[in-house]
Amino acid sequence: MLPLRSIVHPTDFSDASAQAFVHALRIALNAKCALTLVHVAAGAATVEWTSFPHIRIALAGWGLAKETDTPAAVAAKLGVTIAKVELEAQSAVGGVLKFLDQNPADLIVLATEGREGVARWLRGSAAEKLARHARTPTLFVPENTRSFVDPLRGEVHLKRVLIPVDREPAPAAAVNTIMGFAHMLAGTDVEERLLHVGGNPPELQHHRAPHRQAPVALRKGDVVQAILDAAADWPPDLIGMATAGHHGFLDALRGSTTERVLRRSPCPLLAVPATTA
Repeated sequence: MLPLRSIVHPTDFSDASAQAFVHALRIALNAKCALTLVHVAAGAATVEWTSFPHIRIALAGWGLAKETDTPAAVAAKLGVTIAKVELEAQSAVGGVLKFLDQNPADLIVLATEGREGVARWLRGSAAEKLARHARTPTLFVPENTRSFVDPLRGEVHLKRVLIPVDREPAPAAAVNTIMGFAHMLAGTDVEERLLHVGGNPPELQHHRAPHRQAPVALRKGDVVQAILDAAADWPPDLIGMATAGHHGFLDALRGSTTERVLRRSPCPLLAVPATTA
């Protein structure tokens, strides 16, 4: 299970970030936890921070609050606290790193833009520092892919979760974390499919029935392509993957199977560091 007390959503005001924002907001509402939107100023030309995202407009559109409600009224009514933080001009990754050092989060919700979107967060010395220090489960929301949150109504459409598994990193805790996240959002009817590429799958107990073994679907061939083919044959609403790095999710992600799947993922992907599963 992934205990959620705080969520951080870095935003750059792009359309991709807007798509990720509705996921962050819906998750915070379901978990009744704190949500912080973090923007790193780019200089004098920065879009007016008070105008985006339109949190109260989104909540009003979802029928959960009035546009005139204050943050205190929203917190009292919905059980969530929502804050916006604008950091001084600096590298985006460096700013997020400093913020996370001082304000640890249980989940990061991060937009990715196309096949090169993730790479922006993985380059340079600041990314290396973030990779070493941010041991945080991260929901990546690729731009223009199938979402599991309706932006107009706030409804959650999460019925299928695809979880590739291998012997390393040990998958059991990650599977429990990923499915606990899915159940928190959409109830216990969410269907999971465990997938192993190769001929020697790990043995896993069913996360809701420890007395029986969980079935694992098998595929052969290139690991990334096999995962993407499985996602095409059995379209998931979420892909969940464990990352193996000892220094944080970005360290584990760089050049990994997870990153390569993410670049072509048809839906959001939840990366769970093995050290936090």
